[in-house]
Amino acid sequence: MRFHAAAVLLLLVQELPGAQPVPRDAGWKKRHEGFVEEAKKGGIDLLFLGDSITDAWRSGKAKAIWDEQFAPLKAANFGISGDRTQHVLWRIQNGELEGIQPKVVVLMIGTNNIGQKNPEPPASAVAGIKAIVREIHARSPKTRVLLLGVFPRSERPDHPHRAQIKEINAEIARLDDGGKTVKFLDIGEKFLQPDGTISKEVMPDFLHLTEKGYRIWAEAIRPAVLELMKG
Repeated sequence: MRFHAAAVLLLLVQELPGAQPVPRDAGWKKRHEGFVEEAKKGGIDLLFLGDSITDAWRSGKAKAIWDEQFAPLKAANFGISGDRTQHVLWRIQNGELEGIQPKVVVLMIGTNNIGQKNPEPPASAVAGIKAIVREIHARSPKTRVLLLGVFPRSERPDHPHRAQIKEINAEIARLDDGGKTVKFLDIGEKFLQPDGTISKEVMPDFLHLTEKGYRIWAEAIRPAVLELMKG
């Protein structure tokens, strides 16, 4: 049997690990179940989905910024440290959107696909992000996705991670349809020094954000969040 080229390509994309929904351990499932219960209560207009970088909005001085910038918008944070795209996809497919139809989902995911043990190719993160966006719209058709480019990581601009992130962001930027359903926003340069390096004042481990980093993030996306929520 001959397959059309597009069908073959779709099959290959679907086989990438980033697009295959999988759960993690018992502790992770408990956190997921907490998010499911939170969603069932409703009242969420703005939802953040992601990994540890999103998860940490609820801790330390970042929480004060969250409370100031996003909490008044009926926001919820469903970030879990260590997640890859396949884990976020599983969470969405297993209840985290049941009971809610957010006006906007802020999605930033993919760095763990390329940066943890057993790294995956950038194409895997891309396939996973596309699958997540499709799943969000399948379950909440009116939700607009503010799709953030994967943030820069590693101190120097010549680190291989930087090129991989650039590749991911170039591909997922194609999902932008002018904000009708998806708006892509890459704020990565705001975290960088003029020479392209990352300062410890923004990312002490060249991955996770300080209070200054969270302030940069909030101020960079808030106008887009407010604009998308109008619809």
